This record gives sequence, C-alpha cells and structure tokens, in this order.
Amino acid sequence: MRKPLLPLETALAQLLASLEGHQLGTQWVATMQADGRVLAQDVSSQLQVPPQDNSSMDGYAIKVADLAASNGIFPVSQRIPAGTNPQALLPGTAARIFTGAPIPFGADAVIMQEDCAELPVSNPQDTLLRIQVNHTPSIGQWIRHSGEDVSKGELVLTAGQRLGPAELGMAASIGLAQLRVVCKPRVALFSTGDELVMPGDIDPQAMPAGAIYNSNRFFLNSLLQRLGCEVTDFGIIPDQREATVEALRLAADSNDLVLTSGGVSVGEEDHVKPAVQSLGQLDLWQIAIKPGKPFAHGRIGACHFIGLPGNPVSSFVTFLVLVRPFLQRMQGVHQAPLQSTAMRADFDWPRPDKRQEFLRVRRNAHGGLDLFPNQSSGVLSSVVWGEGLVDNPAGQSIRHGDQVPFVAFNDLYG
Repeated sequence: MRKPLLPLETALAQLLASLEGHQLGTQWVATMQADGRVLAQDVSSQLQVPPQDNSSMDGYAIKVADLAASNGIFPVSQRIPAGTNPQALLPGTAARIFTGAPIPFGADAVIMQEDCAELPVSNPQDTLLRIQVNHTPSIGQWIRHSGEDVSKGELVLTAGQRLGPAELGMAASIGLAQLRVVCKPRVALFSTGDELVMPGDIDPQAMPAGAIYNSNRFFLNSLLQRLGCEVTDFGIIPDQREATVEALRLAADSNDLVLTSGGVSVGEEDHVKPAVQSLGQLDLWQIAIKPGKPFAHGRIGACHFIGLPGNPVSSFVTFLVLVRPFLQRMQGVHQAPLQSTAMRADFDWPRPDKRQEFLRVRRNAHGGLDLFPNQSSGVLSSVVWGEGLVDNPAGQSIRHGDQVPFVAFNDLYG
C-alpha cells in the first residue's frame, strides 16, 4: 500500500529534528566583514550611547531659568564644536553649540540658530557676541540625553541574529571591531544527468536533441549564497553508479550538507538513491505540496544529504519551504514559520489540488494579486514574473476577491 503524503509541517519538523546535536563552529570576524553572518553570542554594551548629553541641532545652549532675568538677551561665552570638552556654562550666558557637541554643565536646553538673532555690537569694548532669543524653549529641548539610544549593560544584539546593515552599525556604535559569528555552513552542490549542459559549453543553436541547460544549479547556488553558505560546486555528475558514489563520498567528507536536484527516484538511470544508501542512510518522502512532492533526506557520516525534485519550480519551492529553514536552524537563526500577508486575490482558482499549493503571483496596481497563467512545475518564468507565492491550503478553492496568504520572495531569500 502506498504511504500517505506527508504534510509540509510534519516533513519540516522531521527535517529540523535531524539537526539535533549538529553544531557548526564559531569564529571572530571583523565587524566590517560580518554582513550576512549569524551572531554566535549575545552582545551587551559597555558604554552609554550617546556617551553624554549632546545637541541635536546647531544653535545655542542656555539655562531656561536665565531667560526671565535677561529679557532674552545672552552674551555668548563659549563655542562648542562636536568632539570637544566644554567648560561649565557661565550663569546668564549662552554657548554656541553644534550638532553632536556635548551639552555644557549648567545648560538645560538648546535653541535652534533660526530662533535667535545676533545683536550688533553697541560697545566697542564688549568682546562677547550677544544674541536675542526669539523663542521660549522648554527644558530638555533639542538635547539628546546620555543613554537614550543604549544604556550601559543593555543587551543590544542576540545570538542567532543574522547581521545586516543596522546590526553592524549598532555593533560599531558600542565600539566592537570584531564579532563572534557562526561558521558558514559548507554545502556541496551538484547535479546528475547526462542530459544536462552548462551554459557556455554548447551554443543554443547547437544543442543536441534531448539536452537541456542546467538552470537549477544556478538558482540553488544563489539561494545558498544568500543564506550565508560556503558553496562548493561539484559540477554535473554523469549517470553512472561509480561516479555518483565517488562524488558523494568526496562531497560528504568536507561539507555539512550535500544538496542535489533530480535523480532520487527509482528509475534505472537514477543512481543517487542507491549511491547514498551505499554510503549512509536515506529517507524518501512524498510531501503533500504542489509544486514539489518528491524529497529526499539522509546522512553520509556526519554530513546531511538533501535531494530536491528535478523540475525547476519544484526544486525552487521545496528549497524555500524546507531547505531554507533547515539551513537557518543549522546556523542557530531565530526561526519563524512562513510569514504571510493577507491580500486580495484578483483571480479565480476553482479546481484546487488535494495538496498544499504554492501559486506564483505578483502584486498589481490595484492592491491585489495576479496569477501567472501557467502554474506548471517546469515553467521557471513563473518565478521570474512573480513576486511571491500564495500559500493555498489543500483543497481550498479561491474566488476573485478572496483574502489569501501572500509570501513575498524577498522575505525568503535570506
């Protein structure tokens, strides 16, 4: 009797459970070079950010209580550029101050220069510039207080975060020149099939009958790179048992994951399945998703093996919904389920499949989603045209105007 198809959630849970005990190492890298890496340890600040009260405007620092006695007229007793250590503010005076400069002791507000006017010198012996304040400030106006961004001892970055521009800027703002990150997963990528041709090896006009260009390796390599993997391309392995076994042995010896597409069925020319089984263990899963369904997971020693479907859209989608969370978990990334947004379907889908479907769609100018007309698993142009997927439950028809869960490709690429 044929086994029932595995729900996607069940397959993903089993896949992630296989990582128990699998740990990648860690290393120190320069903060400037840490973009896209996964932080390996929590980071707390050893200082206040900003370190002291400072001005958020070019203007004049005063003590608000001095306004009443001065009739709004203040002599300017000092000039404070950013990066200097000011003297205490003399009573009854103002300090010329610039954005980012520290607030002098005794001042409690900054007035923008646009709200002040320089007064002409009435006494040639008066060496101090005087200003007229034309706006009554509140205490604390235009002052950025010490620690209002980050307090000393505050946790600012957590282990498992993938570092991006904002995180790197935060690390630099608290003085970290290096960060401890998770080592990149080492992934071996190869394809099997005598019909596969690499672009550039044969001109399109000279392609023999039955030959196809190998597209899967290109988008899989790109997706792996975006997930922070160190990829080794083992090329195209011929449809020969011995060659397949040798390629798998070499790949598994120095990598954390071997990833292939196609060649894991039971045909006479499909050698990946018996080759993996001869070296380790392999489970073949039939997953209740469309496109997709055939999926293989196993191990060769300590190295994981994943075999994706050969059809390009099936390979593309199964990577996003299964391999992506697998690699994130391997790196210790904080992981959430597929993040979807409810959007209006501007199409009909009257004949749903019994499997969970991932329909290729894109947003239109009217705030809804358009459906690519050909949803075949071999039509790679559907994911080029599309901006994401509708995650459609099994057996769920869609009528024009229904709210459907939309998952953007950009949210799945890193």
